[in-house]
Amino acid sequence: MDQNQQAAEQEIDLLELAKKLWQRRKTFYKAFGIAVVVALVIAFSLPKQYGVTVTLSPESGENSTGGNLGGIASMIGVNLGGSETDALNITLFPDILSSNPFALELYGMPVTVEDGEETTSMPLNEYMESQSKPWWGWLMSLPGKAVGGILSLFKDEEEGSAALNPFRLSKEETLKLEAIKHSMSATVDKKTGITTITVTLQDPLVAATVADSVVRKLQDYVTDYRTRKAIDDCAYWEKLYTERQSEYYTAQQKYAAYVDENKGLYTQKSKVEGDRLQNDMNLAYQVYSQTAQQLQLTRGKIQEAKPVFAVVNPATVPIKAASPKKLMILVGFVFLAFCGTAGWILFGEDIWGKLRIKN
Repeated sequence: MDQNQQAAEQEIDLLELAKKLWQRRKTFYKAFGIAVVVALVIAFSLPKQYGVTVTLSPESGENSTGGNLGGIASMIGVNLGGSETDALNITLFPDILSSNPFALELYGMPVTVEDGEETTSMPLNEYMESQSKPWWGWLMSLPGKAVGGILSLFKDEEEGSAALNPFRLSKEETLKLEAIKHSMSATVDKKTGITTITVTLQDPLVAATVADSVVRKLQDYVTDYRTRKAIDDCAYWEKLYTERQSEYYTAQQKYAAYVDENKGLYTQKSKVEGDRLQNDMNLAYQVYSQTAQQLQLTRGKIQEAKPVFAVVNPATVPIKAASPKKLMILVGFVFLAFCGTAGWILFGEDIWGKLRIKN
């Protein structure tokens, strides 16, 4: 019985609140009108952004040297470490895209901007600076521009432009670099290994160009990382192979010269000397042969270490803008206006009235 009474009282309270809000519906109309105007101003002030999405399917990143090469290596007693796991895997792709070294690779790349029938070529960093901003961003930047203009009057004019120093970037270079990194994003599905790379910029052609370049540079970056150790190992074994080959040829020449000089001698001393030179030659040949086999395995390991990327969805020039989503902005502002107005009517007015009475 008590529960029924409480439920009835709650229904009465909700009805009273709804009735109170309905009585103030004109206030809601005004709030909705203001929200619509503000939402439209903001929606039409935001510059259009075009998004280009590229989908990749890279290999898992686990070395497969336990397969073909591992079987060959085991036959000659060489361990390639088939259970080794690569330190660079697909889960690090988002971190690579947000890193300064990767963004610096794109910093000076040439892009073509379409403006109607005219096209303009410029470096990507200059394009990032030329992108339009909403009017409030322009207003907020006025004080900084004014201060910068005044300070420039007291500075000596610099001759030419200084080269980009990745170790010590200027404020302007840092802002451009952050804009480049902010325009790129990557998401990785850990279950399937599918990597989605998205580039969002104001010009559709530039967005597609940068997205295509990001994919190629990411492939080069990962390939360079995964093959660097194998290439270093290959250089080491090539050097060792040349040294062992020279030692073997030298031992072979010494033995051949000894045989030619001692054809008619059958002394014990000459026999011992001949056996020693022959053993030295055989030992040098064994080391030379093993080094040659290891060199061939290492060369194969370079090719095996190269990652394979399947471009499932390549970059294309978008037709429709990805943002701003005007309808979503309008709905969001109307919803906020409803919540704010309802909160003011139900709670805000009473709290404000009590505060005024106390004062």
